[in-house]
Amino acid sequence: MPEQVAAVGSDRPMVIELWSDLGCPWCYVGKHRLEQAIAARPDSVRFVVKLRSFELNPDAPRTPETIESAFIRSHGGNTEVVQQAERRIQALARQEGLPFSLDRLNANTFDFHRVVHDADGAGKGLEFFSLVQDRFFAGDINPFDPEVLAQMAEEVGLSGQRVREVLTGDEYADAVRADTQLGRQFGIQGVPFTVFDRRFGASGAQSVEAYAQVLDTAIETAAAGAA
Repeated sequence: MPEQVAAVGSDRPMVIELWSDLGCPWCYVGKHRLEQAIAARPDSVRFVVKLRSFELNPDAPRTPETIESAFIRSHGGNTEVVQQAERRIQALARQEGLPFSLDRLNANTFDFHRVVHDADGAGKGLEFFSLVQDRFFAGDINPFDPEVLAQMAEEVGLSGQRVREVLTGDEYADAVRADTQLGRQFGIQGVPFTVFDRRFGASGAQSVEAYAQVLDTAIETAAAGAA
């Protein structure tokens, strides 16, 4: 893991870095659980969640395909195996109050990550990512349509035209790759992966309770370091 960041005060903002990908079901569930754990704390405003880019399937085609086709092309198996796995996580997500459509598409997410970086520069990266991912898993949008992303940007107060400009160029490509490389330094092989204060890491979609415990530990460690 890269060098730890030294504590600079017991009440300083605490950064939580979250490596995630748009179409990853466990990223969708895990992010909501992390947000629940943070929201339940009396000091919730102290935590800053910073998204980091990670492509689960960087070789995915840019032309959208069905979830079944994407899985079988990458991992083998058959449609029934994919559908069973999808139904299992759908049931879990719905138990937690999260909509989860089985009728979703899959495609390369590199350009989407570039747009998220642009939104982050305006202080809207997490909000934009969350809106697009939530609508995607609800089955409401095709996030691989540039006009849809432009509309989503406008819904969070960003410029749709700016999204179109980013998508037609290669801005933030280096930033996306840098996030991935940083993740590799932490030993990340898949997402979601969460790094708390550059001190503790959590792989996979943890329970709300597990995230809460890590938050407690991170706060206690930071306080001890500032003493």
